[in-house]
Amino acid sequence: MAGEQTARKSAPDTPVFRAAPHNIEAEQALLGAILVNNEAFYRVSDFLEPVHFFEPIHQKIFELAASLIRAGKVASPVTLKTFLPPDLDVAGLTASQYLARLAAEATTVINAEDYGRTIYDLATRRSLIIIGEDMVNVAYDAPVDLSPSDQIEDAERRLYELAETGRYDGGFQRFATALTTAVDLAARAYQRDGKLSGLATGLADMDRMMGGLQHSDLVILAGRPGMGKTALATNVAYNIAKAWRGEVRPDGRTESVNGGIVGFFSLEMSAPQLANRIISEQTNIPSHRILRGEIDPSDFDRIASVAREMETIPLYIDETGGLSIAQLAARARRLKRQRGLDMLVIDYIQLLQGSSHRAQQGRVQEVTEITTGLKTLAKELNVPVLALSQLSRQVESRDDKRPQLSDLRESGSIEQDADVVLFVFREEYYLKNKEPRMGTEEHFKWMAEMEQVHGKAEVIIGKQRHGPTGTIQLHFDANVTRFADLAETDRLPQRVGD
Repeated sequence: MAGEQTARKSAPDTPVFRAAPHNIEAEQALLGAILVNNEAFYRVSDFLEPVHFFEPIHQKIFELAASLIRAGKVASPVTLKTFLPPDLDVAGLTASQYLARLAAEATTVINAEDYGRTIYDLATRRSLIIIGEDMVNVAYDAPVDLSPSDQIEDAERRLYELAETGRYDGGFQRFATALTTAVDLAARAYQRDGKLSGLATGLADMDRMMGGLQHSDLVILAGRPGMGKTALATNVAYNIAKAWRGEVRPDGRTESVNGGIVGFFSLEMSAPQLANRIISEQTNIPSHRILRGEIDPSDFDRIASVAREMETIPLYIDETGGLSIAQLAARARRLKRQRGLDMLVIDYIQLLQGSSHRAQQGRVQEVTEITTGLKTLAKELNVPVLALSQLSRQVESRDDKRPQLSDLRESGSIEQDADVVLFVFREEYYLKNKEPRMGTEEHFKWMAEMEQVHGKAEVIIGKQRHGPTGTIQLHFDANVTRFADLAETDRLPQRVGD
C-alpha cells in the first residue's frame, strides 16, 4: 500500500490533453474541390454547414463559397480572396496563397460527398463530446433549480436530436424512388393482418373505416366518463402487441413485420389495474370476481394461461402520474431506442402537464402545447399516437348525447392537431340510469329500448384526414370491459331449416 501511495505522489501531475476529433486534410480537399468546380458544393450542401468544419478559417471559406454559389456567382480563389482579411496568416501563407494551395491540392467532384460525410461525422463526434462534458460539469455544479431527472431528460433530448439530425438523407428524391417506397409499403401491408397500410386494431369494422392506425398520426379517442375510452384503448393496444412479429434485419435491428411494440402511458390507472382489465378481457372472467377472489380452479387455470401469454407480448406500461409533455416525450424516445416502438397510448391528455410558462397563460394554452407536442412526437418517432381525452359536460345537457367535435375540452387545439378524432358512445349507459318504476307501461317500453341497445357501442369518427367520417357499431361487454365486432344478422351462419 505504501509503495502504491509513493507511486501516486511521484507520478507527474500534468493533465493529459486530447485534441477533438478532426481531419484538416479532408476539409482542405473538399474546399479545394469546391473552388475548382462549384458543382462539388451541391454534393454536400444538403447536410454540411460551416459549423461542421473544425478549422475556423475553413468555416469562413465554406460560408463565403456557399454565399457566392447560392447567389449565382463563381466561387474561386480569385473571387473569395476579396472577402478575406488581407493580413490573414494561415501557417505562414497569405489568404491568396492559401486559397491557391487549396485549389492546387483539390480532390475530384466524385469524392466530394465522401469527404463531406467524413467532416460531418467528425463534427457529430465533437458534439457528443460537448454533450458529455456538459453533463459532467452540470452534475458537478448541481444547480439548485435543476434536479438529476431534469438533467437526464435534457441529455436524452440533446442526444436524440443529435441522432435524428446525424443523417445524410432528406431533400428531393426521384419519383421512381417514391414509387419503390410506395410499392414496398403495399407489399408490407399485404403481409399484415387485415392487409392494412396501418396497424390493425383487431376490430374489423374499425380497420375497414380507418385502414388501421397510420404511422405519424395523432388519434384522439374521446368520450364522457363511463363510455369505455380506456377499455377500447386497452383492447386495441393489447391486440396490436399480441399480433407482433419481428424479423432481424441485416444490420442487426429487429423490424416489426406484423402488429407492433406498444408503449402505454397510464396516467390514471396503475399498471396492476390495467393488467387486471386485460386478464378479465382475455379470460372472460369479470374483473370484480378476480379482485374478490371469487374464482374456481378452472378460472385460475385460465388466468395463469393468459398471464403466461401476457408476459411474452411487447406491451410496456408507464404508470407515472402527473407527467409533463417533455417527460413523456423523453420516455417515449428512450423506449424506442432501447426496445423499439410502433404505437403509443396516452390515458389521458387532461392528466398531462405542459411547461410552467404555458400553465401560467391558462389551461387552454397548456393543452395547446400538449397536443402540438404529441403530434410532433408522432411524426418524430413515426408511430401512431392514440391519446384519450375527456369531453365537456355540455354533452349531458342535450337530448341526443352523441358527442360532437365542439364537445372536446379546449377543442380548438385538440381538433386542429389531431389527424383522427374518435368518440365512444353507449346509449345503454344513459338509458340504464332512466329506469322507470317497475310494472308501469313506461317500464315495459324502457325494457324494450334497453334490449335494443344492450351490449352495443358506437365509435363515431368525427374527423379523419385520410378517410371518411361515420359511425362504427361495436359490441361491448361491460362485465369484462371488452369491445368486439358486432355480429350482424347477415354475418351469422345460416340456421338449419332456414
